[in-house]
Amino acid sequence: MNTPNIAQEDILNAFNYRHATKEFDATKTLTDEQINFILKTANLSPSSFGFEPWHFIVVQDKDLRELLKPVAWGAPVKLDTASHFILGLAMKAPMVKHNAEYIEYMMKDVKQMPEDVVEMYSKFYREFQERDFNLDSDKKLFDWSSKQTYIALGNMMTAAALTGIDSCPIEGFHIEETEALLRDKFEVDTDKYGISFMAAFGYRKADPEFPKSRRAFEDIVTWK
Repeated sequence: MNTPNIAQEDILNAFNYRHATKEFDATKTLTDEQINFILKTANLSPSSFGFEPWHFIVVQDKDLRELLKPVAWGAPVKLDTASHFILGLAMKAPMVKHNAEYIEYMMKDVKQMPEDVVEMYSKFYREFQERDFNLDSDKKLFDWSSKQTYIALGNMMTAAALTGIDSCPIEGFHIEETEALLRDKFEVDTDKYGISFMAAFGYRKADPEFPKSRRAFEDIVTWK
């Protein structure tokens, strides 16, 4: 494994270049290699305890994209023009609670922990949920999972920008109606997964009308 040596100037240039693309150039399509690269950065993203409480659906079927339009008021133009459209799902309580089968699977099969480490890790994880973060309801557990999916989303958008690909994160959707659609048309078990975000990827149709604006750096950082 080589130590990364990407110039800081190039990384900041990518962050300045990136913007929430409202409309994509529908004539331009990402290659399989490009979209898989973006998805692999999600796969390699960090998560609490390394339990990866997410799943990503790449929606390329035009009929399914049409079905999303009525429930996702912030997405219709992107659904029509983006090369690739991704639904970010977060795991619900039955998947991420300390005694869930999925958690045991992650420890034993994916991470291949020895039994004594599994026992220790399970104890820490239970204490984290019950004492440290007070994750004592299904909603709190889902919200905790959903926060982690945003790490993957940020990495996907950054990776895209670093390679000249545009993106747009989307929260403009009705949660209950979207989950009903996921259950009925996308074959998603909504007892286990819920919608966290939507995201579009492709190439911008035009440059942004206004330059990027941010608060002054010294206004957001405090040194002690």
